[in-house]
Amino acid sequence: MNIAILRTVADLRTTARGWRAAGETIGVVPTMGALHDGHLSLARRARAECDRVITTIFVNPKQFNNPDDMKKYPRSEETDARLLGSVPVDAIFAPSVEEVYPEGFITTVSLGGVAQPLEGHMRPGHFDGVATVVTKLFGMSLADRGYFGQKDWQQLQVVLRLVRDLNLPVEVVGCETIRDSAGLALSSRNLRLTADGRAKAPVLYAALTAAAADIRAGQSDRMAIREAAETMRAAGFERVEYIELRDAATLMPSDDPARPRRMLAAAWIDGVRLIDNIPV
Repeated sequence: MNIAILRTVADLRTTARGWRAAGETIGVVPTMGALHDGHLSLARRARAECDRVITTIFVNPKQFNNPDDMKKYPRSEETDARLLGSVPVDAIFAPSVEEVYPEGFITTVSLGGVAQPLEGHMRPGHFDGVATVVTKLFGMSLADRGYFGQKDWQQLQVVLRLVRDLNLPVEVVGCETIRDSAGLALSSRNLRLTADGRAKAPVLYAALTAAAADIRAGQSDRMAIREAAETMRAAGFERVEYIELRDAATLMPSDDPARPRRMLAAAWIDGVRLIDNIPV
């Protein structure tokens, strides 16, 4: 199926206004491209729940605190468009950097709270970039619903808080993490793994799963997390940046099993930084 690829805000707005005038609901799936089954699952969920679906493909420079990381980010618009045709979505919004951030652009959307620990600490400015671009994409597309994966759990909480605090008329839908048969969470970054790194990477999910089971069985949080980190290092992970047990909504440290908690981790293998999380 040939999908309209829109490059300008004006074209996106014209298209969205036409749908709105017809009384149709609009679902938006923000991505940076290099699509995989995880992204497609979001688009399919949007397809099932909305009259119209827009997938955005934009490698957002404002959320990269490492310029080298942005240069290495995979780009495959032609393949992405073909994959989205199988859903199908109604439009792809793939603007240039200049279209999203025109000359003289000086506004930043910044959050405290959920945006500060973990990824916020390790990647300063990252969530300001996420919040800014998501706010713009929601406004540009006239979205009724926005679809985000739970693999980026902290990002999902940031977007939920952003929408709540700014009274944006968008329902944020968090969708289950999609994993391969070995348990590795699907990610565009997985493309950068060598065969050896790819074979070892599923240990991240396995170690978190074992730690969560141990905690539920009564083992201390600290001991279970220490064992998970040791398991990952023994498997060949070069560095474990963090494994943390946090309140699922606030992302503050939590030792209260009566409240929903999330175990979140970031670690390096094969020169690639992987993140994952599971409920505890």
